[in-house]
Amino acid sequence: MPETIHLYVNYPDRQPCFPSLGQALAFLSHTDEAGVKYAPPQFPAPAEPDIPPAVIHIGADVYRENLVIERPYVTLLGENAENTILTYDLAARDAMPDGSLRGTFRTASVRVHTHDFTAKQITFQNTAGYGHTVGQALALYADGDRLLFEDCRMLASQDTLFTAPLPPSPASPGGFTGPGEHAPRVPGRHLYRRCYLQGDVDFIFGSAIAYFEECTIFSKKPADRKPPESPADETIYGYITAASTPEGMPFGYVLKDCRLISDCPPHTVYLGRPWREWAKTIFLHCEMGAHIHPAGWHDWQKPHGHFYYGEYDSFGEGGDTAQRAPFSHILTEEEASAYTIENVLGAPDGWNPSA
Repeated sequence: MPETIHLYVNYPDRQPCFPSLGQALAFLSHTDEAGVKYAPPQFPAPAEPDIPPAVIHIGADVYRENLVIERPYVTLLGENAENTILTYDLAARDAMPDGSLRGTFRTASVRVHTHDFTAKQITFQNTAGYGHTVGQALALYADGDRLLFEDCRMLASQDTLFTAPLPPSPASPGGFTGPGEHAPRVPGRHLYRRCYLQGDVDFIFGSAIAYFEECTIFSKKPADRKPPESPADETIYGYITAASTPEGMPFGYVLKDCRLISDCPPHTVYLGRPWREWAKTIFLHCEMGAHIHPAGWHDWQKPHGHFYYGEYDSFGEGGDTAQRAPFSHILTEEEASAYTIENVLGAPDGWNPSA
């Protein structure tokens, strides 16, 4: 394997050093042959790297940059997640120069569009505001195969983390305007380990095969949410997941040993709802706060029998499964044992991020 390239951002005592991550990424792309255009994400990703792996060390600071990362075999290593912050503030309801609205998929503060990418100890943030006011605003658009995020934070309101690709078609014309609109729908594999994810509505969504291990999931109460018109009306403050797993795929989202917390009132947040009808989401050994709705899952008017929602060994104030939606599943120990990282992320090339 070629020798690893090391670059530094905001480390003046180390060379080569750059004042911004964008400049470091630009330099890194120029270390390859002039005019090289990196291939789009593939599934599975290529077996062997054909360019040197690279590590970009990022010093603690707030970096207001709107970034697209397309070079494969890159690791972003932050000094620590609390103080190494990549942030921007684009929102779906922003007016564009032609009079149209920006839309969801042009809002990401950081878009990863490659394979074999790793981020550690970094915050990905979108500060545009609450979804009820500004619309969707992505902190991270993760598009590719063999993506690994460890000890990172993803902070926004509506649609914090998009695990690409898009579903086959939008519900309304123009709904998918953005960088993936005409791209092949290629679901990759992602691992999120010990990450902190914050949002309110559908803040983990998309079509990838994604495993969340030992993550903290914070459902934030939207400060701009209007009170219900009648005290009898049920108030729902959010939905954690909105998977759009393609038809026929054995796995979608798996959340294992995660902690679900919130500042929302009791029974006001659902575990998930299907963005598309074949959604798959499983929670294993997760601690659930009182904010979780007793039904757990919402069908979003999708046909029952197509999507698959399941839990095993949920605990905490919101972990009582006695009143869960009848279309959901309480897994047996044997059924739950199938949802290991090796089984969910390993095919077809044996990828094991824990190795």
